[in-house]
Amino acid sequence: MDIDEKKIVDIEEEIRSLQLDSADTTEMIDSKEVVHNQAVEVEKKVKEKENSALDDEAAFEKELPKKRHLNVVFIGHVDAGKSTTGGQILFLSGQVDDRTIQKYEKEAKDKSRESWYMAYIMDTNEEERVKGKTVEVGRAHFETEMTRFTILDAPGHKSYVPNMISGASQADVGVLVISARKGEFETGYERGGQTREHVQLAKTLGVSKLLVVVNKMDDPTVNWSKERYDEIESKMTPFLKLSGYNVKKDVQFLPISGLIGTNMKTRVDKSVCSWWGGPCLFEALDATEIPQRDPKGPFRMPIIDKFKDMGTVVMGKVESGSVREGDSMVVMPNKAHVKVLAVFCDEDKVKRAGPGENVRVRLSGVEEEDILSGFVLSSISRPIPSVSEFEAQLQILELLDNAIFTAGYKAVLHIHAVVEECEIVELLQQIDPKTKKPMKRKVLFVKNGAFVVCRVQVNNLICIEKFSDFPQLGRFTLRTEGKTVAVGKVTGLNLSSA
Repeated sequence: MDIDEKKIVDIEEEIRSLQLDSADTTEMIDSKEVVHNQAVEVEKKVKEKENSALDDEAAFEKELPKKRHLNVVFIGHVDAGKSTTGGQILFLSGQVDDRTIQKYEKEAKDKSRESWYMAYIMDTNEEERVKGKTVEVGRAHFETEMTRFTILDAPGHKSYVPNMISGASQADVGVLVISARKGEFETGYERGGQTREHVQLAKTLGVSKLLVVVNKMDDPTVNWSKERYDEIESKMTPFLKLSGYNVKKDVQFLPISGLIGTNMKTRVDKSVCSWWGGPCLFEALDATEIPQRDPKGPFRMPIIDKFKDMGTVVMGKVESGSVREGDSMVVMPNKAHVKVLAVFCDEDKVKRAGPGENVRVRLSGVEEEDILSGFVLSSISRPIPSVSEFEAQLQILELLDNAIFTAGYKAVLHIHAVVEECEIVELLQQIDPKTKKPMKRKVLFVKNGAFVVCRVQVNNLICIEKFSDFPQLGRFTLRTEGKTVAVGKVTGLNLSSA
């Protein structure tokens, strides 16, 4: 092989080795590129996930109605005009059409009850229409420009006070309906009348704001008389103060006619009532401010009703936290672990509901017969305590004839949706109403008007909270033989009794 050929071979080898080197390098570059591309892909997916979570959150926020939601309970003596006023509100806000009203008018006329036709909008069952008395808590919805309202029309008759309690325990605002008709206000207000008991119960059950509507102002015995209106206001004010309402801040009086709708959606005409310069009922409801609840708090929803519908459906008002489709929850006190299949607000299916909303929640994992009114749907991480004994501060209102309040006293306890027989196990200390401090001497019994700290025992486990943690789930009433004898708040839980 001559020199030239040798040179060519060397050059070829060099080229080959260079090609091999470059192939190695290309492979390395390729593998690096693959790793890099994979990393980019993973990062992209993570970002997409984050964005979709944010989008979901934004969609949830969007889905939550822009308007605030308020529960309004109509309370007051039987025949004051609660159902008629509620019916008129629905008619004025466009929830009921003229044809329906004409149908009700004819029906009421056939029963010789012409003035009841508006009440038929709220009183839907036949028993209520025949008697002209609300028995169950009627429920309806209407909206103003700023607020979505749920009306709870509570029964006024004393036989149905337990139903009224269940209505008021879900309410944010109370509308106390008083009849201005001669003799009717007096009957409702005197001892034994439901006006007094309803006000005391409303305060105890957490209805912090009260609109006192003086109804039937168009009645021939009243005829929009300022003197009659002022007389009712001056008699009611001291009693409202006594019941614990700050009349200047939390109470507003206004005159209306529920039957013909005067001073309800629009202000009363000066030609009808020259002396009234205040708001109409819709304006007063819109202006009502209530304390904010925590949408991020532990979930609490006392169950007021349940039924079967493609699963178990429970109804109630969200007192704290939020619920959404797919959540895992626990029903207390029976510790049943459940999954949320669907959430309904009013009649609409929603993805999520926050505090203050009245909801129906479809659950899997629990049978309808295993749930009772008063059970609480709550978050798994912080479930509501369940106890059979607790400590409470009580105010004795009015005991039955000659009764004394002592250890061994039995009554019916109403706390949120719970109705349970209870016994006072021990009186711990009496509280001086003036100084609000405990008295030194040992207490064996107390009488009307006393404040006392005691231990209360129930037969079954109940779900309650300390008043200082959750006011709505820690305030209660004691009733005996159809009469409210005491109101109170939970101050301590005996968790070892669970």
